[in-house]
Amino acid sequence: MSSAAHFYVNIQRLLPVNLWGNILMTSLTDLSRYSALETLRNGCVVEIRAIKPEDRDGLLKVVDSASNESFYRRFFSSKRDFSDKEINYFLDVDFVKQVALVVVLKEARRSIIIGGGRYIVYQPGCAELAFGVEDSYQGQGIASAIMRHLIAIARAAGLDELHADVLHGNISMRKVFEKSGLAISITHDQGVIHVTLRLR
Repeated sequence: MSSAAHFYVNIQRLLPVNLWGNILMTSLTDLSRYSALETLRNGCVVEIRAIKPEDRDGLLKVVDSASNESFYRRFFSSKRDFSDKEINYFLDVDFVKQVALVVVLKEARRSIIIGGGRYIVYQPGCAELAFGVEDSYQGQGIASAIMRHLIAIARAAGLDELHADVLHGNISMRKVFEKSGLAISITHDQGVIHVTLRLR
């Protein structure tokens, strides 16, 4: 399929009630308009939706506010200056080869982005996962919620595996993968854990 406008998934078929609970979506949905509500561990309700070009400032605020440790865990680098080309790559998503979701919280009558996740298809049937959550909202189940949505979308897209590289000390992210309900295999390489999650 050549564009997100022609890439549809039957959400009701993919998201059984016993796994998901209350998903606010139409049964046949364009992924560029993907939207669902999730309740965090602290009781806050957030929207998990498709990324939009106008999310640029909100995403940059999340990156800028990240601690050095959180930043390194996400990007495997201490470099904080991104070029316009790099930023545009994160925002210019076709929802076929790359799917990106953001987590939005309504706070004091304004909407703020507090996290996000994506997968990027790098070869037929396989995609690389990445997540980021604002420091002050970590530990509330945000990454796990994003993970569930990305799994459903990836399965609908016909993918076979999701891959991720995680620093050995990133225990919280390792737990997200281990509790995903997917068959998992792990290899180790100089402090980095290579995770493979099988969708089928």
